[in-house]
Amino acid sequence: MVTLRKATRALSIIGFFCVLMSCTTKDDSEFKAQFMAYRALFIDGGRVIDTGNGDVSHSEGQGYGMLFAIAADDKETFDALWQWTKSTLMRRDGLFSWRYRPCADSSSSCIDDPNNASDGDILIAWALLRASEKWGVSGFKEDARNIVEAIENTLLVEYGEAVLLLPGEYGFSAKSGEITSIQLNMSYWVFPALSELSSLAPTPAKWNKLYETGLSLLSNMQFSSYRLPSDWVRLEPQNADIVNEQFKGKLTLENVISPEFGFNAVRIPLQLVWSEDVRDDNELAERLLAPYYEWWALKPTPATVNLLTEQTAEYEMTDGMRSVKRAVDEIMNSKAAKWPSINRKMDYYSSSLTLLSMLAVADSAS
Repeated sequence: MVTLRKATRALSIIGFFCVLMSCTTKDDSEFKAQFMAYRALFIDGGRVIDTGNGDVSHSEGQGYGMLFAIAADDKETFDALWQWTKSTLMRRDGLFSWRYRPCADSSSSCIDDPNNASDGDILIAWALLRASEKWGVSGFKEDARNIVEAIENTLLVEYGEAVLLLPGEYGFSAKSGEITSIQLNMSYWVFPALSELSSLAPTPAKWNKLYETGLSLLSNMQFSSYRLPSDWVRLEPQNADIVNEQFKGKLTLENVISPEFGFNAVRIPLQLVWSEDVRDDNELAERLLAPYYEWWALKPTPATVNLLTEQTAEYEMTDGMRSVKRAVDEIMNSKAAKWPSINRKMDYYSSSLTLLSMLAVADSAS
């Protein structure tokens, strides 16, 4: 007991001096070095540049950049990112236009699609909440609260006992009196963010139900012999087989934007293991993650697969996709990840997936 007390006191003293001296771990240093490369390559005046898609910017990228700046303790970059996002992408309803295409004016007039994307809205709100906790700026928390309220009012749809997340304000549901079908993107369910943001919501129970609905949907989204979820899926509630008592509808890949397990859905396993509730439920985690382990066991692993035809891509997983696999392996199986270096050979999205994977590992370890 005496030895234990001495050890505990020693650890407390070390922790105290670490606070005073801003101690950093090897992982902290590695993340900061990677973020410095990311900042130099993809951030210009508060705008995150998607180098793989004509140098556009989008709300998703702004949210990622803000999250990464917080983790790197770079408030100057965070402030620039939030200022550009707020002044250029924010709509009157508090949500964000999803895409900015560079033009001569370099202002909000460069927005070529004013519709929002709910993953971008969620990521930005989550970053603001984390920034308020990191740097003690209460205004950031209020900004996050306003976005959460707008998301709840505009994008959360109750259907029976379920709560669904519209991918955007318009264009994803077919209505005839009531919603007859709705197209969903399960990679927009950022599970750890949903848990944290529910504390700011006008109706926290609705966000908790959204989280539960997402897990339920994924349990029933195991398409083709690969049993993987698709980038996009359609829920047809009328005249459909009952897939799940909660939402009483049929999930189909017919007439969707993309029936692939591709560059959207690749984020799903990372966002699952990033959630403490999933990690703590061994049976649930094993059931949801099994198809990804089987997919990654393919040598070489294709980047994508069409879940209607089972046609695989002719090229292998990108470095960013491999980062997701490594993060899942480290979080769930304690296999230390070796991260690819962010450099000029890596585009915006692979770099973002790599930093996102590093951040998920750091969060789960803490």
